[in-house]
Amino acid sequence: MILGRVIGTITSTMNHPFYDAKKLLVVERTDAAGAPLADYLVAIDTVGAGAGERVLVLDEGTGARQIVGSKDAPVRSVIVGIVDDVTAS
Repeated sequence: MILGRVIGTITSTMNHPFYDAKKLLVVERTDAAGAPLADYLVAIDTVGAGAGERVLVLDEGTGARQIVGSKDAPVRSVIVGIVDDVTAS
């Protein structure tokens, strides 16, 4: 799982049919404190996340396909949660 912050959206006029009516978001990876790391990914939004929100991303193909309910979907990363708070012990 990856912690991140939504920093943008992806809009395309031509894409694989699987992506029709799906929201693609650009997610900047962050550490537990919320500081940005030097990396980002594109993920399908399954929870209604918006710009600036901290999110939890599943970045593993098989698990992502299970979340979207397709055994052969061309997908790797899926947003599976909106993060309210991170507490380290």
